[in-house]
Amino acid sequence: MAMTQVLNNCSGLKKSPKNNAAMLSIRRGANAGNLIQPGTQNLTSLRIAGLYGHNPLQNQLLAALPAEDFRRLQPHLEFVAMPFDMTVCEADGEMRHIYFLTSSIVSLLHDMKDGGSVETAVIGNEGVLGINLFMGGGKCLNRATVKSAGYGFRLKAGILTEEFTRGGALQRLLLRYTQTLLAQMSQTAVCNRHHSVPQQLCRSLLLTLDRLPGNEISVTQSSMAAMLGVRRESIAEAAGKLQDEGLIQYTRGHMTVLNRLGLEARACECYQDLRQEDHVMFGEEKVS
Repeated sequence: MAMTQVLNNCSGLKKSPKNNAAMLSIRRGANAGNLIQPGTQNLTSLRIAGLYGHNPLQNQLLAALPAEDFRRLQPHLEFVAMPFDMTVCEADGEMRHIYFLTSSIVSLLHDMKDGGSVETAVIGNEGVLGINLFMGGGKCLNRATVKSAGYGFRLKAGILTEEFTRGGALQRLLLRYTQTLLAQMSQTAVCNRHHSVPQQLCRSLLLTLDRLPGNEISVTQSSMAAMLGVRRESIAEAAGKLQDEGLIQYTRGHMTVLNRLGLEARACECYQDLRQEDHVMFGEEKVS
């Protein structure tokens, strides 16, 4: 099956937490170094730890685990494609897996009764989606939607619970990441209340850019407005100013960051505070 066929299969998924996002299981006994390239004919019989260049260790939490702990989890990790705008979980919905993201980016959104929504946090390969599974809360607090298509690896809730209760490295990493995620939510709430739309836009773009390999972002003005909880006209005005200053280049549905340092200078202090939090989280390569 060619890579294009896999992507085409994913594009037809309905936006529902019930879909499995074209999940492909990883067989037991996989070798983390055996990465499969496009053009492979038989996917189901391969013993792999990654697919099409994707490896579980591209997730920073999994990469920070001691080798023994990772080997224990590896046979249970399932490779999953996450197409753009896929809803992984609805608010008050139940999750059966925790997701270790590698190349995809997920937005946590708080939906209002009037139909509006506000982005409360962004998750990429630095973290996981599904902290409710080990924090004891049960149901999701926010709607989780893929804002940048990519891939990840998921782990069944039962296996996660078993590993978490060991009290080892994974537990410590997940708790430390939860603190980082809560800090992001708190900082976002402050930013949305006290800072201008251009500052919020810069902060949001930079947080997304930090989780991408390049300087290009697929995003529309409508989606940016929905994430920040502001009018589309406000986003259009703010993006226009950034483009006039030579910081970004925007065409319909596509944005290229031309001057990252300039964008950081235009952002409020919230972005630097969040970067510092990430630095503290991954200050050590491994958790002892």
